[in-house]
Amino acid sequence: MTARTQEIISRLKREYPEAKTELNWSSPLELLVATILSAQCTDVRVNRVTETLFRKYRSAEDYAQASPGELEEDIRPTGFYRNKAKAIRGMAQAILTEHGGEVPRSMEELVALPGVGRKTANVVLGNAFGVDEGIVVDTHVRRVAQRLGLTGHSDPEKIERDLMQSVPREEWTVFSHLLIFHGRRVCKARRPLCEDCVLNDICPSSLV
Repeated sequence: MTARTQEIISRLKREYPEAKTELNWSSPLELLVATILSAQCTDVRVNRVTETLFRKYRSAEDYAQASPGELEEDIRPTGFYRNKAKAIRGMAQAILTEHGGEVPRSMEELVALPGVGRKTANVVLGNAFGVDEGIVVDTHVRRVAQRLGLTGHSDPEKIERDLMQSVPREEWTVFSHLLIFHGRRVCKARRPLCEDCVLNDICPSSLV
């Protein structure tokens, strides 16, 4: 790890001591479902939907046995609800038949579930199980990492590899939270608030 990367992490930790996933969840299954729903949807909207969804569906069996049409209606506000409902039902059925109803704790097993890619698996492993297997790369992480010069790539998997080489493993989960918080609040897509940024003196993209 470079001294600059350490400085970035230190400053962002001071700026966002509360940095964590902004999805609401109380079990690995809830986090897995919320993360699937968060594709192309804001965390705020997902949290509104899951407030009632998690009271209605409490186990993998509940999701697996849900009628497709009913589950689609329950998650409709998150968008792409047909695909998401199909993924959630398939994921729940696989958890029931292959994992005894419990969310698996390995990258290999998680990405084998319907509707679960590496990013979703990283969210669950890092936040629900405390396993630093990789770094979540969403739109905010990609944008901020590029602007900070931590990667020259646009492909999420290549960005993740770059970040994993420069960020200490024990910081992988929190690092993505830090960049997401920073991307939402300061390093915005259309107009970054560089004048308010705690990294403006060490960021190659700074406008001040």
